[in-house]
Amino acid sequence: MTEVDRRPEDVGEILVKVQDDLRHLLDQLLQRSIAGATKEIIDIKTLESAIEKTQDGIRAQSEKILNVVNNRVTTLPSVDAARSNKLVEAPNREAVWDISVLEDLPFRKNARAFHEKKLSQRFTAIEPSGGGGPFGPSPGQANKFQNKMKAIQDPTSNQNRKVLSDNYGVSLPLIVDKRKKQQPPPMKVVIGSTVDHLAVLPKANRVDPQLIPPPIQEKDARKGILSLMERGLIPPAAELTLDPNPVRQKLVTMYDPRERKDHRGMGTGDGILAQVKMDLESKQKDLVPAPTKVAKMRPATASSDGKTWADSPLPIRSRGPSSAKSQKSMSLVPVKTHDGPLPPPTTPASEFRHLHHRFSIQHGKVRDTNKDFVAFKQHYCLSWGNIVTMLKYLERFLASYAIPVAFINGDKLADLAIEYELDKQPSHKDLLTVIINIDDIRALISRPGRRYLGPDGEDVAATKIQSTWRRHMDRLAYLDYRKKKWAAGVIAISWVMHVKMAKIRKQLKTTRKQQLEWMREKTQQFQKSWNRIKKSRRVLIHLPSLGYSHKIRASFNDFNIQQNQQMSRLCDLIDPNVEIIYISPVPMNDETLQYYNKLLGLQSAVTSGNVEEQQDMSTRFKIIVPEAINSFPTHSMCLATLLKYSPRAIERIKNLIAGKSAYIVPGVMHKDDVSVAQMLGLPILGSEPEVAHLYSTKSGSKRIFTSAKVDIPPSDYDVYSLQQLHESIAQLVTDNLDVKRYLFKLDDEVDGRGIAYCDITPNLRCHTWAKKESVRYGEKWTQSWAQEPAYIKIHAEIPDVLSSHAQPVNKKVFPSWEVFLEAFLSQGGVIEACPPSDSVTAISVNMLIEPNNEMTMVSCGDQIHAETPFGCWGMSMPQSSVDPTQLYTACRKIALSCQQRGVLGYFTIDFVTFIDPNTMEQNLWAVDLNLWYDDSVGLTQLLLFVTGGKLDNRNCMFEVPPPIKEKKKVARRRYEELEEEEPPNTTRYAVMSTRLWHTNLAVVHYSVFFQMCRAHGIGFDIKERQGTVFTLIDNYKREGIGMLSVGEDLQGALASFARNLSVIHQEISAPNMQGMTNFKHVIEDIEGILGTTIQNMDRKEEEEEDGQENDSMIQDVE
Repeated sequence: MTEVDRRPEDVGEILVKVQDDLRHLLDQLLQRSIAGATKEIIDIKTLESAIEKTQDGIRAQSEKILNVVNNRVTTLPSVDAARSNKLVEAPNREAVWDISVLEDLPFRKNARAFHEKKLSQRFTAIEPSGGGGPFGPSPGQANKFQNKMKAIQDPTSNQNRKVLSDNYGVSLPLIVDKRKKQQPPPMKVVIGSTVDHLAVLPKANRVDPQLIPPPIQEKDARKGILSLMERGLIPPAAELTLDPNPVRQKLVTMYDPRERKDHRGMGTGDGILAQVKMDLESKQKDLVPAPTKVAKMRPATASSDGKTWADSPLPIRSRGPSSAKSQKSMSLVPVKTHDGPLPPPTTPASEFRHLHHRFSIQHGKVRDTNKDFVAFKQHYCLSWGNIVTMLKYLERFLASYAIPVAFINGDKLADLAIEYELDKQPSHKDLLTVIINIDDIRALISRPGRRYLGPDGEDVAATKIQSTWRRHMDRLAYLDYRKKKWAAGVIAISWVMHVKMAKIRKQLKTTRKQQLEWMREKTQQFQKSWNRIKKSRRVLIHLPSLGYSHKIRASFNDFNIQQNQQMSRLCDLIDPNVEIIYISPVPMNDETLQYYNKLLGLQSAVTSGNVEEQQDMSTRFKIIVPEAINSFPTHSMCLATLLKYSPRAIERIKNLIAGKSAYIVPGVMHKDDVSVAQMLGLPILGSEPEVAHLYSTKSGSKRIFTSAKVDIPPSDYDVYSLQQLHESIAQLVTDNLDVKRYLFKLDDEVDGRGIAYCDITPNLRCHTWAKKESVRYGEKWTQSWAQEPAYIKIHAEIPDVLSSHAQPVNKKVFPSWEVFLEAFLSQGGVIEACPPSDSVTAISVNMLIEPNNEMTMVSCGDQIHAETPFGCWGMSMPQSSVDPTQLYTACRKIALSCQQRGVLGYFTIDFVTFIDPNTMEQNLWAVDLNLWYDDSVGLTQLLLFVTGGKLDNRNCMFEVPPPIKEKKKVARRRYEELEEEEPPNTTRYAVMSTRLWHTNLAVVHYSVFFQMCRAHGIGFDIKERQGTVFTLIDNYKREGIGMLSVGEDLQGALASFARNLSVIHQEISAPNMQGMTNFKHVIEDIEGILGTTIQNMDRKEEEEEDGQENDSMIQDVE
């Protein structure tokens, strides 16, 4: 007997092979009969008859086996039907496996012994044999079979599961018949509502909700939360928390998906009994008379030893000596109890599982002689051409990876062949989809080096090595090429940018040159027509732009607010022929516009002294805000640049000045001021940007002062290196051994920010010796040969003294001396001696050089310092610290020197005055020069506007018109002597500042602020022409403010200024919210000035009394 593979899918193949063996046996018998002529002649007809019966039995048995494999249950026929079909069913009871008994005819030699042996296991009727006779079923058995069949056919029967389990080993799930519902026990019918009504509030509480609700009793609580809410005892919007919480939280155990349990169900059969494997044995030793055995039906799932669960033989029927009796007997099959879990019942879809075509490919070759492959080929014969091509791809793919065996799903292969029938080569991923054992194949393919185990592995490996090496070399070449290409691109872009920038710079240089030439021509025309413009109606375009360098602009906080500190320029309306266009760097709100409208409308009231005489000045001034102020929030552009990039603002200005004489009054000159002037076609009352920047530096101002031959402190300028710095300091110390402190000033800084100081002589070890040497040489000390020994020693000590004792003034901008020194050497600066006195007063003088070269002193005042002695926050006007003639002479000389260098417009000169301790004389040193419109110029215009006074800067006097007296009828007596009234005091002093700031001002609106000031008597008296006036400069944060205080004397003005600041601070501050402010420093500085002023007044009175006593003594002597 041919050895048969033990796979559940090959049952059909087993039966076919058995038929082939019978046919082969028949051929052997025929040959043996022909060869042995002397032996007994075999009846060929009898043998053929036996073979035909055997073949019929095999065919019938094959159908039954397939039915068992497909989990079909053969129904038991009735007793009457069994008798009528006994002749047809007789061949089915023949033993289909006892083929070897053909050699010992008759065929049923051992059948009786086989049936006579007692069975050790229980038997189950497979089908009833013929009726009647000793071997037929009894009427009771037939009835029993019929009841069992009814139970099997009715799935809802109580015996269904038991019959299938006892007779066929099929364990069905428990089916509950939901159609049979339990009838509820008979109960009494209840008529009406079965739900209790919810309790409600008492009528009193429903009428008056404010009454206290009734208490909650235990029975109310039992009715639940809904009842309490309906009664109103619990508000509907109340948040209810159940205690204990019905929802309880619990930790959930998370399992690793890789460790999930492998459920051993039906294996690869997916719950279909078609996958059940049966072990078929056909050896003669199993056919000895013994109890009939039946195979264990187990799922085809791999066990621990790698074998499938199929170890028992199929049921065997042996042929007995009496065929007639065996035909009438009922076949019994022993059924073993299943050890493991039984599979679920099959579905109709499982009947078609055998239609799948499966075959194998071993070592890259298809087993074309395999029956499965032959059946697959026959089934897809019409589309076999495409399938052959796909098989070639598949064989080539599996051979290239040396796959030992792969099982192919023929149906999927056919579908894939149809998809790629248009000469489209499938990918490896597509080919893997037709393989049944894809996991094993994928694991093999993914192993490193598997590709090189195939037939052409060496060639593929060599190709791979060569391609990898070539790729490596090409990659290196490409990286080098890309690097060179990138470098070439950078060089090309840099060169293109350089060329374009050079071209743009050239164009800008040409444009700037053309603009400068245009400005010079326009200035010449302006100078010729100045006298006419000055006396006629004109428009002043005030452009308060701070054209500092970009580094300085970027270091300012709220730079636009800094530019708006000159709102008092609007007071140029004091001239009736003037109209103002003010370019504002910040947006203006209605509150600010209303304040300035009211302030400027007081001009007629100031002139007449009557507060009610006010006029509307809104037609004479316009405030224009460039639209580009919000377009460049991080660029720190000056106002002139923003106006340049604001075409709508430029167009509006052109419309306002059309047909009128106009000119621009700039701030700090910038190149864009010239651009704006050219766009508007107007002249500028200012210097050229280059000239203004050059002579506004500390070194440039020293050149002006030196050429003007005015007194300046011992200093050296244009210092750009560390060696030059040390040499200059050593020389200055050697020449001026009495000076203790020296100042270091950066060229390009403003507001005292770029200043550092160092007390040098107190820290020099050789200072005492140097003073002795100077005394020893006397007048010859000025000679260089006499100073050389002291200079060498001082120069040697200077580096250590500077590194140890030099300090910057503004630690926010320059935290340390090293940072300041780096900035000093990068942009240059001056070294200047500090006045050798403890009492030093700084004076600021504002000058104007008109286009017709006429020089005018606009204002002069004493600076008031707050936080540092080098930073000015305000000034008192007029100045009272130095002789007016001496001051006027020095200013005249400096203005003449500026005029010779082409300076035009407003500029400010800073002086310091002190008493020399050696000569006890008052010295006046010029220390700084700023060629721009200062804040104090605008405040001076505001002072003249609100007082109507006249400022005599040559004599440093400020007087206002006397108050207008009201005419009263007074009855005079003829002989009564009338006392003469004292003339009113028309002298005024003013204290002004635009740099007052307090963070708490932001929480107070301007209207509330003025009401608060009015309540404390802070205001301006038009009749007396004294009081306080404010300027609003910050519309966004409202932290900054300007203030002007006017009084009859300097002490009164200072005291009024300090009192106003104190009141404002107390009103806008709380004990826990003091805020950040400079009010306190200003008040302290004013108190110091008041103390010094009182001492000077006492000293003056003593001198006058001493003078009077001397005069009386002289008169007595005479």
